[in-house]
Parts: sequence; C-alpha cells; structure tokens
Amino acid sequence: MNTIGKLYFRYGTMGSAKTALLLTQAYNFEERGMEYLCMKPIIDDRESENVIRSRIGIERRCEWIYPEMDLYAHIKELYERTLVVKDWILIDEAQFLSESQVDQLARIVDDYGSNVVCYGLRTDFQSHLFEGSRRLMELADSVEEIKSTCSCGRKTIINARIDAMGQIVTDGAQVEIGGDDKYVALCRRCWRNRRIESTNRNAIKFD
Repeated sequence: MNTIGKLYFRYGTMGSAKTALLLTQAYNFEERGMEYLCMKPIIDDRESENVIRSRIGIERRCEWIYPEMDLYAHIKELYERTLVVKDWILIDEAQFLSESQVDQLARIVDDYGSNVVCYGLRTDFQSHLFEGSRRLMELADSVEEIKSTCSCGRKTIINARIDAMGQIVTDGAQVEIGGDDKYVALCRRCWRNRRIESTNRNAIKFD
C-alpha cells in the first residue's frame, strides 16, 4: 500500500463531546463518499444494539470490538473479501482497548494506509491511565486533547466517580460503566477539594 495513514488519539473527560465529534466525522465521510468504519469495544454495554450514541441524541451503527479480537486480522479479512481499503477507521471508547489491540491498529495504519482515529478517556476515576490510552499515548502519530470546562472555570482532567449522594468515590474497580449518575468531570483542584469534603463527612458520620 502506498497511501500514508496516521494513528490519532483524541482524548477528553466525560462530557467533552468526544462521541459527538466522532459521529460528525463519520457523517462528513459519508457525505464525501469515503470508505470508513465505526467500531467500539463491547465492554461498554450501555447499548443493547451495536451503535455509537452521543449524549446529544445522534447515533450510528458500528462493529463491536471483542476483548480477544485481533483487529489486524479483522481488517485484513475485510480487505481480502471486499478488495476495498477503509480510508478511515473511527473507534469510540478507545480506553477499553488492550495494549495488543492498539499495536494491531498501528500495524493497520502502516500496512494498509488507513487513518485510525481513536476517541476515549485518558485516565480513570483515580487519575490513572487506562491500558489502551497509555499505549495510544506511546504510539499515536497525533495526540489531541478535547477540552472541556469544570464548573469552576478551569479545564477538566479528572473523570471523578460519585455515589448516589454525589460524594466522590476513591476505591473500586477501574472499569465501571456509567454516565452522569456515576461520573462527573472535574479540574484537579475541585477533585481534590471534593475528596477532602467526602473524607471529612465520612469521618464525622462514624465519629
């Protein structure tokens, strides 16, 4: 393949319109008659159908990415069956990819010249990198932050997990699927202050 593709990682906190941007990009490709494919890890099970859906209500069908799926083999088989190279591969919730799957995406870019754009979170509720995000930060040709604003006016960087009372949760499994009922995007200072408030509140409760 002579076409030169790139691997992109576009990350932001929850509510930063990552999915809306992906869907807008897919719509533009469709309007221009370009070959593209939308994909999403099946670990995000909030949808009963294989769709990517934005908070603003727009959606598009996609292919599931399974935990043990070899993405390079999948795209190779698709090419051999259709003899069509996808110009663009758009992936939502890319933080849930495994390290090996990100390596496979990089190989797709290098061998087939496709552009692969991964949208996702950079870090979890404890501010630690997800496996897929870490590998994308290491391998991507282009890394771009999709910025959003905390209620205090600063830039959000933390995907804080909250309980039913709105208090910050500091322990638990890295992956817990949820929306506004479980997560709130905060700047680092607000995250720290709300953690302190939750700790003090619990200390008073059990004193």
